[in-house]
Amino acid sequence: MSCRWFHPHINGKEAEQLLMQQGRDGSFLVRRSTRSKDDFSISVRWEKLVHIKIQNTGDGFDLFGGEVFATLAELVQYYLEDKGTLTVTGNIIKLKYPLTTVDPTAERWFHGYLSGKEAEQALMEKGKDHSYLVRESQSKPGDFVLSARDEDRVFHIKIVCKDGKLSLGGEKEFASLVELVDNYKQHPIEDAMGSVIHLKHPFNATRVTASHISARIKQLEVREVADEDADEFSMKPGKLGFSDEFEQLQQEGEQLLYSRTEGQRPENKCRNRYKNILPFDNTRVVLKEGDPDVVGSDYINANFIRPEENMEPRKTYIATQGCLKETVADFWRMTWQENSRVIVVTTKEVERGKNKLVKYWPDEKCENHEREFPCYTATFRVKLLKETTDTDFILRELQLVREPKGGKPDEPRIIYQYHFQTWPDYGVPSEPGCVLDLLEKAKARQAAQTDPGPMIVHCSAGIGRTGAFIVVDIMLNQIKAYGVDCDIDIQKTILKLRAQRSGMVQTEGQYRFIYLAVHHYLEMEKQKQLCAEAEYGNIESSQPDEEGMIYQNM
Repeated sequence: MSCRWFHPHINGKEAEQLLMQQGRDGSFLVRRSTRSKDDFSISVRWEKLVHIKIQNTGDGFDLFGGEVFATLAELVQYYLEDKGTLTVTGNIIKLKYPLTTVDPTAERWFHGYLSGKEAEQALMEKGKDHSYLVRESQSKPGDFVLSARDEDRVFHIKIVCKDGKLSLGGEKEFASLVELVDNYKQHPIEDAMGSVIHLKHPFNATRVTASHISARIKQLEVREVADEDADEFSMKPGKLGFSDEFEQLQQEGEQLLYSRTEGQRPENKCRNRYKNILPFDNTRVVLKEGDPDVVGSDYINANFIRPEENMEPRKTYIATQGCLKETVADFWRMTWQENSRVIVVTTKEVERGKNKLVKYWPDEKCENHEREFPCYTATFRVKLLKETTDTDFILRELQLVREPKGGKPDEPRIIYQYHFQTWPDYGVPSEPGCVLDLLEKAKARQAAQTDPGPMIVHCSAGIGRTGAFIVVDIMLNQIKAYGVDCDIDIQKTILKLRAQRSGMVQTEGQYRFIYLAVHHYLEMEKQKQLCAEAEYGNIESSQPDEEGMIYQNM
């Protein structure tokens, strides 16, 4: 967890102002105690504003009689994960949303929360000689670490913050990280062992605080261009930032060479829409109730997508290709098997004169608005109950029934298909609002079901628009869970998805669209917050003394 909930330069009154302006119930931050230089305080907004003192005994951190922790970060994480109970004057207080500090610099070489091991791995695998980055200190919130690669080693140099000034522990002090880094770019660092450390190539982060995504988009939409008449760089319009990030994503994604044995079988060739877009074996959806004598009867070109390990089915996805004539029965077989109740389609049937999917649902032209699809051990009957046309999508309410051979039909299930109409092939929607609207409606429908299985998402190949849609949803879920000041990493998230289905998010335009969709969502939430601020006019501060602290024995 990032330690950016630590605000080193504010007092109790300033903490209250921040929590009132930017927080909500469950928002919190940690600050230094103004009474004791070694102690800290947690300031929390929970019905009213409270401050709980953290004691530093020299042997650890505790809440005066509570659990003892080696670091401040471990203490905060413990209560954030609800492993312990915080009580103030008999009331239970919960830490939910860390109110994070503004990054000390907008420079992309600042990586925020990153462990030494992660920094070394990144610099050695993706950097080059004299690459460098700056990260938060994990052991001492408020301090930083400069990590720099020199040949086959990575050096970690502590940046000490004292009285608002930064230094490498010597007499030379700087007002900001930018000044410090710029100085040592000009004057190489010599460590105690005589090694000379050069800072030449900034290793840029893809992590960004969600609430600051607008500034990051502006950074990514300009490029550094060498000025031939001066020994410096100038900023000119372009999209090289997005290009660089997407190119890096492509390079890293190409290293995810997991086996695709089942998709490569000759028997399954006719079941793949594109011969080279095949599901990874370790995450593929394995169909049951096939014919053991028929090779490939358990195969469908589809993968489970799990943003985190061991997630419950309602919070996972199935990414799959648009149906072929040979795979329609298998599609409904998968839908039934996984108890999926919501399907999102991000392609039209025909685009640019090419068939993108075979219609696998009945329409009003079908007799009784119904179609049937026989399979190995059962026949699936699909009936169109209702079709509603919205501005950007069509909602179809379908009834799915499984009729086992020689047995009675199972209880029917209602399936909701959201068919997006305005996401162009090889492009992105003109504005993100239409995608967010469909996403919220599909998610609300998913949430209203009883124990539903994964949401099924598909386009034509099941990787481009499908991947972008899923990543947007994951990003918004993260922000809803941890607040607008949480850190998100779109590139890293896509790489996680590409480890489950090859090639998720296909174009630079789709990559950029994800950033724009997150930004659009945050702007809408900001407007909602402004409208709701009046509801909190009755929040009172708990201020037993001039520092605004409650000294609570736990």
